[in-house]
Amino acid sequence: MNVIIANKYRDALANLDIEVIKKLEGEFTVDEIIETFKNFFFQKMILDITALKDYKNIKTLQQLSLSLDMDRVILLLDGSPETSDPEYLSDLISMRIYNFTMNVEGVKWLYEHPNSYRDVAQYHQLDTTHGTYVNPAVQPQAYQSFKQNTVICFKDITPGAGATTLIYIAKKQLARNYDVVAIEVDKHDFMYFDEDKMYSVSSNELGNTISKYGSSEVILIDGNTSGATEALANETIYLLEPSKIQLNKLLARDPKVLERNKNKKVVLNQCMLSNQDVSDFEYETGLSIFATIPPLNDQSVDNEALDKFLVKLGFYKQDVSSQVGNKKGLMGLFK
Repeated sequence: MNVIIANKYRDALANLDIEVIKKLEGEFTVDEIIETFKNFFFQKMILDITALKDYKNIKTLQQLSLSLDMDRVILLLDGSPETSDPEYLSDLISMRIYNFTMNVEGVKWLYEHPNSYRDVAQYHQLDTTHGTYVNPAVQPQAYQSFKQNTVICFKDITPGAGATTLIYIAKKQLARNYDVVAIEVDKHDFMYFDEDKMYSVSSNELGNTISKYGSSEVILIDGNTSGATEALANETIYLLEPSKIQLNKLLARDPKVLERNKNKKVVLNQCMLSNQDVSDFEYETGLSIFATIPPLNDQSVDNEALDKFLVKLGFYKQDVSSQVGNKKGLMGLFK
């Protein structure tokens, strides 16, 4: 069973799909936390750093590390200048605090894949990240600076919601004007598209593959079977096919699935619903729908129906009449 100590990130941590034996909310001194848990058995402790008074003082973490088994603690940092500072991170490692992250997706990853010293050793030396795999669960800011591109992950909520084919179509559309790479994780469906720059890798290879193609402007990831992909992406899109049979099958298998996806970027794929139908769908499911995508023709070289979705992701169509030498239907990227 697990323990959650939360303050600023209490709402985000409330959606973790783990069993919790004890939860504390608010701000606590390091002595209060130690006294509460020094003789308390738990599997993992998820500690929101803002729940710890005087957390920006590294000595507070040092005191905590002397009394608790930090191998069982996952530290959710707040991304402040103090806790993002390379020296602060290096000091954490010196205290054997290896499981720290700056987002809830990183918490999920570390819960199932705890770090060892080998995973974080590079953060004792943060001045040369280029050409080296950076663990995004540890320091996403350094990772984003390193890769200099946009990484978008797609996951199916309903089985067969179309992530693989959507990535193929989006990759072709964006590739007219961008250096785009597509990666699927733990499967080999891309081989049937016979398209270049589409790669199949294992979960263990994913980080290094993103590093390898870090010069690409856009990386699209089919991450349906991998828990690592969300932590590695700038953006994760969750695809749901809104047909009655798919939804009923999904809810029969997992009654809490809609609740877990309430705060995520949900897209209705292969969707023929009207605007009113979508509004009714949001009301009935409690989901906030980011976008809808109708069935697409995967043989087409230009799917206009996909443009609206790409615009919402930060891409846009320019007026080509004012762009000398640009291609028709130019897609630009806000950076």
